[in-house]
Amino acid sequence: MNILELAFKRHKNWIDIVVSFGCNRDTAEDIVQEMYIRIDRLVKSGTNIYYKDDINYYYIYLTLKTMFLDLRKKESRIYISSIDEVQNNLSYDQVEIDYDKHYKKFVEAFNELYWYDQKVFEIIDNGTSVRELSRRTKISYASLYNTYRKVLKHLKSKI
Repeated sequence: MNILELAFKRHKNWIDIVVSFGCNRDTAEDIVQEMYIRIDRLVKSGTNIYYKDDINYYYIYLTLKTMFLDLRKKESRIYISSIDEVQNNLSYDQVEIDYDKHYKKFVEAFNELYWYDQKVFEIIDNGTSVRELSRRTKISYASLYNTYRKVLKHLKSKI
């Protein structure tokens, strides 16, 4: 018997498990359907999720729990606001940025740095990856990365 057929025999149980996590039935149904797709991919890639002659319940439980938690994390990052809220909170009169002042602060802060830090920052900021710069100069990746992060932190604190 196919692994999906074995899993589908307990379809109602899987839905009940997801509902017990605090999910509504419609969303639970979607999560269980996604679980079937995930299991199918795993089996086709050669993963064995059998336990003796039956399906591994614990593996299915963990898969469902993980999928439910991933969904909750995604939902928590989404904030829905109406266009009226945004327009009421946004005042174009208050948004004036003095770019010249900020640029001068940037240049002053940048000139405070050691020449090495300036060069590393310039090269990486111009598009060369830290890994590529490390290969070319034979300077460790960690050293270059830490230098770049230190310069960024310094510039942000001064501006």
